[in-house]
Amino acid sequence: MEIDKIPQWILALEQEDAAFLKNFILKSGSLKEIAKLYEVSYPTVRLRLDKLIQKIEISDQQEDEPFQAFIKGLAVDSRIDLETAKIIIDKYKKEKER
Repeated sequence: MEIDKIPQWILALEQEDAAFLKNFILKSGSLKEIAKLYEVSYPTVRLRLDKLIQKIEISDQQEDEPFQAFIKGLAVDSRIDLETAKIIIDKYKKEKER
């Protein structure tokens, strides 16, 4: 596949996320098997998968609203809390309307 045809969400994945996704596919999507592989609990794997899903969804939105997607990504990565992310995005939307 040519590099310019690779979906943006794949290119946006961090190496650790790509490895998780690869292992998830190789284990046929079994969260129990992934939990064994990473030696963590099932809920921990579920949380990791949910965060990866959010990252992919945000990456898809990034083309439309890159700044908002960036802020949401910070919240998903726990770099800022969700309430702060909401405040920043709300302020951004209000400024953009002016």
